[in-house]
Amino acid sequence: MKAEEKLNGLQKAAVLMIALGPEKSAAIFKHLKEEEIEELTLEIANTRSITPQVKESVVNEFYQVCLAQQYIAEGGINYARELLEKSFGAEKAMDVIGKLTASLQVKPFEFVRKTDATQLLNFIQDEHPQTIALILSYLSAAQSALIISALPPDRQSDVAKRIAVMDRTSPDVIKEVEKVLESKLSSLVNQDYTIIGGVDAVVEILNTVDRGTEKHIMETLEIEEPELADEIRKKMFVFEDILLLDDRAIQRVLRDVDNGDLAMALKGSNEDVQNAIFNNLSKRLAVMIKEDMEFMGPVRMKDVEEAQQKIVNIIRKLEDSAEIVISRGGGDEIIV
Repeated sequence: MKAEEKLNGLQKAAVLMIALGPEKSAAIFKHLKEEEIEELTLEIANTRSITPQVKESVVNEFYQVCLAQQYIAEGGINYARELLEKSFGAEKAMDVIGKLTASLQVKPFEFVRKTDATQLLNFIQDEHPQTIALILSYLSAAQSALIISALPPDRQSDVAKRIAVMDRTSPDVIKEVEKVLESKLSSLVNQDYTIIGGVDAVVEILNTVDRGTEKHIMETLEIEEPELADEIRKKMFVFEDILLLDDRAIQRVLRDVDNGDLAMALKGSNEDVQNAIFNNLSKRLAVMIKEDMEFMGPVRMKDVEEAQQKIVNIIRKLEDSAEIVISRGGGDEIIV
């Protein structure tokens, strides 16, 4: 057996980090969990020497897996397998695909994500709301937004609620839905329970749909699930999203904001947000707010977040009353 074949996943990751060098490795570490960083750092520290053959083998394997993921994203699993076979041969292609489906996992409903939203709507609109929610949980926010906007109003809020409260779905259920949709990828479903949906998923969808659809869904949820509606609303617009407002809207918001809250909120914000605010204040007031921020000294993050939330609440209130418009990137929020 070759030396590189004896390495486990953690050991291969350590070899790869060493091969990539400190700068590239540091960039990768930013995307890892704390416990993963600890395990990988320890493994790197315990790695004494690496033969050129092992290093080359691990780097090549990493390259092949990245290439396979790119092919899958471009044209699906069959497309990836075909191109890999041409590049590395049938045996190696199956080996790479096997590693992907066993550890990295190709998402279920791969073929659905490549289907036109209008066609997909015709295909699933008569399904049970839970089935629709399951499918939309695997789609992009933009695709899900188009579909949920086209559903009857009473189904919109029902589907959105089901997505929000969805946590773990049995692989058997996913497979059954895939069969109904004539899925070609049912064999790729992980046998572990798959985490999907959740509040973040429905927030991303609601941030993409038109304002009328969002408002209807939120109003319905506030009646049926007030706590869930509150949790969703808090995540739908964060303080940093003030950059989505134009100057006129920012000026309108600032008229209703307490100067103390503004100074506290800006204390924990990034430079882009601060510049957007200061550029829409008078020079005198901007200087005063900056002085207040300096005199504050260190502040608690909790106090910063509370001040930012107050301003976010003002922004949402002004949007509800149509006094300002939040740009959603969909082309339907245009001031004339």
